[in-house]
Amino acid sequence: MARAWEADPSALFERRLGRSAEELGNSDGNDECPDIWQLDNGDVAVISRDLTAVYCTHLPHGVNLAPDERLVVVPGNILSVAKKDILHA
Repeated sequence: MARAWEADPSALFERRLGRSAEELGNSDGNDECPDIWQLDNGDVAVISRDLTAVYCTHLPHGVNLAPDERLVVVPGNILSVAKKDILHA
């Protein structure tokens, strides 16, 4: 059975939603880079820490992860400053 939605791996990064992790103090400029990006097809890519293994055993009722899905956690301030951009995403 086909999924209702499938990620398009050919979509390209179009614009950052919000500000960079470095601007917000969530990165030291090295390998730490939580981020939220709108792709050119309108989908959104989230770059952050993969905590799938930590949360998979205590997800809320009705929340499921497919084998090819990951649960990521982003700093709250990254999402807060992206709010104004998400309205237009």
